[in-house]
Amino acid sequence: MTHAHDEIALLTDRRYESSVVPEGDWYLSNILQDDTLLMAALRDLGIRSRRVAWSRLDVDWSHFKCAVFRTTWDYFDRFVEFTSWLDRAASETRLLNDLSLVRWNMDKHYLADLARAGIPVVPSRFIERGSTIATQQLFRELDCHEAVIKPCVSGAARHTYRVHIDHAVEIEPLLNELLANEAFLFQPFQSDVLVHGEISLMVFDGRFTHAIQKLPKHGDFRVQDDHGGTVQRYVPSTAEIEFAERAMTACPSLPLYGRVDLIRDHCGQLAIMELELIEPELWLRFHPPAAAVLARAIANHVNFI
Repeated sequence: MTHAHDEIALLTDRRYESSVVPEGDWYLSNILQDDTLLMAALRDLGIRSRRVAWSRLDVDWSHFKCAVFRTTWDYFDRFVEFTSWLDRAASETRLLNDLSLVRWNMDKHYLADLARAGIPVVPSRFIERGSTIATQQLFRELDCHEAVIKPCVSGAARHTYRVHIDHAVEIEPLLNELLANEAFLFQPFQSDVLVHGEISLMVFDGRFTHAIQKLPKHGDFRVQDDHGGTVQRYVPSTAEIEFAERAMTACPSLPLYGRVDLIRDHCGQLAIMELELIEPELWLRFHPPAAAVLARAIANHVNFI
């Protein structure tokens, strides 16, 4: 019998709550592979866990010892609802990563904090909500001819555009319309992503566990598998591992788990593309032993063992 406070919630969204994979649904299959590995690793430590959609209204979050963000991949589309839920859930159970880190990481303004802490990031300019974009000025400021423009709160490449200086004015009306409701980020396009893609290093409790390489499909720049990108195992260099671990220590507090997305900039130097602490895909299925590392970190963090 399960008693109050002896179970962990693995947070997902309603689209992915099912434990049955319809034929051909590779997306849900990937999610369940990772969650199954983590649940098994927790079970090996004597810890019960259950996959639960964060938006369910019939859940008593105080039932759970903690709630671990895993695949809440609709939060940026339901941002007001999600932020309200965060406060309520945090008052009833422990959130991992914790509430302050989640709030910090959900808005890409955190990149400015990392830069101030001495962590190299892709050069960025923020276009705040309610303002208008002046693309030509931004191109001049960042000394580039091509850029990526994306929302400060987003995921899965939502409203992400690759723009050349010669055609930038064509997208300004759309961006100005979007800016009425949300802030955007303007970054020089990093052409190395077309050749070497993006390197993602998983870091649990401050220590590297494994890495993957995400490559865009031919003719695209987006590395997400939602857009045809592919993923393969990757063996990072010592420098890449040290860089990722240093980036984690630069956060306001050390994350329990997270993913560091790296690229090589135009000078061949490592730079942060994203730091994913809310609901990072961790690709445990590419390195199953990492599930045990994460499970042990969770258990230690909430004094389960």
